[in-house]
Amino acid sequence: MQSRTKEDQPIKRPRGRPRAYEPETALRLAAGAFWKAGYAGTSLDDLSAATGMNRPSLRAAFGDKHDMYVKALRDYWERQFTAVRQAFETGETLPDALAKVYDASLSIYFSNDGEVLGCFVVGTALTEAAGDSEIREIVADGFRKLDADFEARFKRALKAGELKRGTDAKALALLASATLHTLAVRARSGTRRNELRKLARKAIAVMCG
Repeated sequence: MQSRTKEDQPIKRPRGRPRAYEPETALRLAAGAFWKAGYAGTSLDDLSAATGMNRPSLRAAFGDKHDMYVKALRDYWERQFTAVRQAFETGETLPDALAKVYDASLSIYFSNDGEVLGCFVVGTALTEAAGDSEIREIVADGFRKLDADFEARFKRALKAGELKRGTDAKALALLASATLHTLAVRARSGTRRNELRKLARKAIAVMCG
């Protein structure tokens, strides 16, 4: 009997699902589809194409289209919170911490292979929030958490003497959050990243006095 050559041997394929079927990866790929076209403009076929999963697999993994969007929205918020909190922990001074927050956010807004998508929440969720109570609450809760994180950092700076006594930490927190949203809107509308970085630095100068 003739022995098989190496080339004749059957190919051993790795077990398990391909990377696109890993829940976290598939969810991020689905989020990318929503991010580009919005919730209403994204079909199940679009999601299937983006993730490499057929409709039954998508439903089994994430539920219906709305369920998938909600999961993607929650995941995005968590990534945003993590980026903000890491910036606050690593920034030695208040201006440095704020600069890190805005730079990290710009990295998200401009991260899609040169295609600028802005903020997932601002770009896709605000439109749906008007008629969807679940999405509206997720968006509102996310804004509250961001405001609270900013306020805590400003209070820390106030206690450390980085801000003048009597400074309204809550008002500054709202201004800091508003700056973040402004960067997101302007990124999506075509403003260049370096221009937005300059805008953020000017806002920081105002907030830090």
